[in-house]
Amino acid sequence: MWADYFMLADCDNLLTNPDMLWKLMGENKTIIAPMLESRAAYSNFWCAMTSQGYYKPQERGVQAAGLSPATHPEYSWAFDDIIVFAFSARMADVQMFVCNKETYGNLPVPLRSHNTLQDEADSFLHSLLEVNVRNPPVMPSKYVPVPTKQPDKLGFDEVFMINLPRRTDRRERMMSTLYEQKIACKVIAAVDGTGMNISEVHNLGIHMLPGYNDPYHNRPLTKGELGCFLSHYNIWKEIVERRLETSLVIEDDLRFEIFFKRRLMNLMKEVEDEGLDWDLIYIGRKRMQVDRPEKAVPNIHNLVEADYSYWTLGYMISLQGAEKLLKAEPLKRILPVDEFLPIMFNKHPVFDYMKQFETRDLKAFSAEPLLVYPTHYTGDSGYISDTETSTVWDNDKVRTDWDRGRTGKTGQQAEISTEAQNSDVLQSPLDSAAREEL
Repeated sequence: MWADYFMLADCDNLLTNPDMLWKLMGENKTIIAPMLESRAAYSNFWCAMTSQGYYKPQERGVQAAGLSPATHPEYSWAFDDIIVFAFSARMADVQMFVCNKETYGNLPVPLRSHNTLQDEADSFLHSLLEVNVRNPPVMPSKYVPVPTKQPDKLGFDEVFMINLPRRTDRRERMMSTLYEQKIACKVIAAVDGTGMNISEVHNLGIHMLPGYNDPYHNRPLTKGELGCFLSHYNIWKEIVERRLETSLVIEDDLRFEIFFKRRLMNLMKEVEDEGLDWDLIYIGRKRMQVDRPEKAVPNIHNLVEADYSYWTLGYMISLQGAEKLLKAEPLKRILPVDEFLPIMFNKHPVFDYMKQFETRDLKAFSAEPLLVYPTHYTGDSGYISDTETSTVWDNDKVRTDWDRGRTGKTGQQAEISTEAQNSDVLQSPLDSAAREEL
């Protein structure tokens, strides 16, 4: 072909950097590949290994690509295209390079050999959605027709997606992600607690749970946490008013695991076939007592009885469950919603909180492994928390920018935190392993 450059790409490589070709040619190497992101122990680059069998960390930049120990000169190994190519380059005395100066694209989660074409398509779609979590959305080529999708509610009466109206970026990403998975949802405008003053709060009949302090920061409820609670509370009210037997509730800062829709629908079918009496099933959460195993539910795959958990990323809720949560009248003694739920299924470690709610019979379970995870964790680039980064619920002068660096506290707040570290309030609710993990 008399081409100056030849590029080879497998059809399941998701290349997203529009300048990739120019970047690689600019390195002036005979053989060079773009490093592709991967969430599995699978890559387009075999790096060097230590004598203990661990991978050696590689610096960002252009690295010489290593060879598998299998590719020795006698070559008695499998006729594999990757190994043959690497072996041939070595015999021709040509060094291969891999470039990871920028993000160039993604590799789908590898599948077993007997997976179907639909599995392959779903794996590729998952990679596409993963790219969109932290990068601008990948747009379809104008040369490729895109078929219209027919979204559904996965068998639920309603799928609720909570989003702050001012978080348009999150809403757009989630709506695109749900559409690609053919999931229809109702967007619920989240209550923006930062815009509420103490008079408004009291006029709504809202009072904080007596004695409540955040177990990590020794501070009361934040306005962001108040808004989060009210957002979920309003959904519970709508479920009861509309008599919705089963609903799915998701927040706008999550990412979906591979085969999410299929796995969730299979789980719900097993729950229905077994006739399980349930009120709430987490599909995303943070386990707070990881040193203690949770009890598996008999005859249902991937379901456990939920122990003390944080986060309300995503959960399934029944009409019966919503009625129980409303009957507890939580607005009269409010605390963060992810602290309230464990109280209602009698698994909160602070009995002083639990005893203020007489009936704690919520039947709560969790998918295991989980089906959704956060898009960002504390400390990640781009991490923003609308619940943690706020002010305390009754004082606009006391800010809670916990996600700035480690804490981002003012001098006064740092003193409060230091006192909390030496108090029983911080130490008693959670075991040391859970505190360390958080």
